[in-house]
Amino acid sequence: MEENKQNSNTAGEKPEVVTDSENLNQTEPEIEEQKPPEIKKEDLDNLIQKASRVDEYYDKMLRVSADFDNYRKRMVRERHNTIKFANESLVVKLLPVLDNLEAALSATNSNNITVDSLKTGVTMVLNQLKTIFAEAGLEEINAINQPFDPIVHEAISEQETRDVSPGYVVSQIRKGYKFNSKLLRPATVVVAKAPSKHNENN
Repeated sequence: MEENKQNSNTAGEKPEVVTDSENLNQTEPEIEEQKPPEIKKEDLDNLIQKASRVDEYYDKMLRVSADFDNYRKRMVRERHNTIKFANESLVVKLLPVLDNLEAALSATNSNNITVDSLKTGVTMVLNQLKTIFAEAGLEEINAINQPFDPIVHEAISEQETRDVSPGYVVSQIRKGYKFNSKLLRPATVVVAKAPSKHNENN
């Protein structure tokens, strides 16, 4: 019985409660304050020197960028002028041809002009013009009696003939031209072909 009474007393006991005041009385551990590392004067001078170099490099970069932009603008301007005045020298060479044509036209109003003299004058102007074009790189395509070449010839028809071998150019309707080996215009031609049996009998 006594043991049961003791057990009942033990069971009836309340747990020990810790109050906030007791927690406040407990001493918190002190946090040691860390001091920043000391910077030596030598290291500080090095940092200042590197910072000044960054500014210097940045200024150089700005100058290089500005120089490149000016160079680009100058190249664009020069390219524009090159394209604009590319034919200046050719035009200067053509001016005498223009003068001669105008002189020939004025000569037709004279009573002393003859067909032969006019033909001679026009032939001289034509040769002068051909010389200028040849010096500039223009080349005539000679198609007469040449094998038909679809690269430089443009056939518009065929003509039956015994005078020219089949597949050769029998006549040229319009001249072709090359400029510095580049095809400007194919020659318009008529190509020879063998006469048919009906025409041979006739």
